[in-house]
Amino acid sequence: MLNLLRRGAPGFELQSSLAGWTPPPEAIWLDFLNPTREEELAVEAALKLELPTPEEMAKIEPSSRLYQENGATFMTATLLTRAEAGPAGVPVTFVLARDLLITIRYHDLRAFSVFAERAPGQGVTSGSSALFGLLDAVIERLAASLEETGESVEAASAAIFHRPKGQQFETLLTALAGAQSVTSLARGSLVSLARLFSFAALAPEIAADAECTAHLKSLQRDGQSLTEHAGFHTSQITFLLDAALGLINIEQNGIIKFFSVAAVIFMPPTLVASIYGMNFHHMPELDWRFGYPLALGLMVASVLAPLVWFRRRGWF
Repeated sequence: MLNLLRRGAPGFELQSSLAGWTPPPEAIWLDFLNPTREEELAVEAALKLELPTPEEMAKIEPSSRLYQENGATFMTATLLTRAEAGPAGVPVTFVLARDLLITIRYHDLRAFSVFAERAPGQGVTSGSSALFGLLDAVIERLAASLEETGESVEAASAAIFHRPKGQQFETLLTALAGAQSVTSLARGSLVSLARLFSFAALAPEIAADAECTAHLKSLQRDGQSLTEHAGFHTSQITFLLDAALGLINIEQNGIIKFFSVAAVIFMPPTLVASIYGMNFHHMPELDWRFGYPLALGLMVASVLAPLVWFRRRGWF
């Protein structure tokens, strides 16, 4: 599917048929979403460019993601998507060719939808301004995702240290694992965007425009601050995971301690009962009138003596 944005148009136009298609002179943004090979070939023939395939977009080598060819600047970054199946990092290619922005993606990304809705009202007049507006939306979405993650981390922190006694940790650990996954993906996306920002400065459309250069530096500062924020979240999540595991160990030690004390308490009466349960013929207490009360008394005393000793030692 190919959507086209014209200069001054109120919104996108869906290009249903690409047979013999050529971009109109006032086009500033071509957005490919899940393009077929036929659509790619039609646009390649119209623009005299070779667009990257999904396999090429998935490569992680900088030379495969950031390059210039036939007067066009190709930039591929990994963006964060929050799909129903869970968060993931997906490759998206930005092509700036003769001040026309071309984007190629295979996932529905919220940042693209947000920018597509507000682009007509923002006075986007060129491919480079569309690129920076779109990158602004991407940074905003990453900031929002990190903010949501920060809130979930704070909630998990409060739940860990102020949870009711006996509450299980599975839900808390699952929440922390989800927060760590989003933070890690966001940080990886920011790293790839930082490379894109550095390479974008080489594009002729950007290098020759002082306003675009200043905007690019602003994006680099925003990306760097978000990267540091993501690093802070990572360290906080690591601390909370260590704290949760420490509390689990403390509870397990308490349980083991309880059973150890119980075993020690019931061991002496078990010994007394075992001795008098042997039924040897020559046992003086068997014929003694007070033998049975004596055995019971020994059992009770053998229970009370360890209890008193443990209490004085502060073991329970």
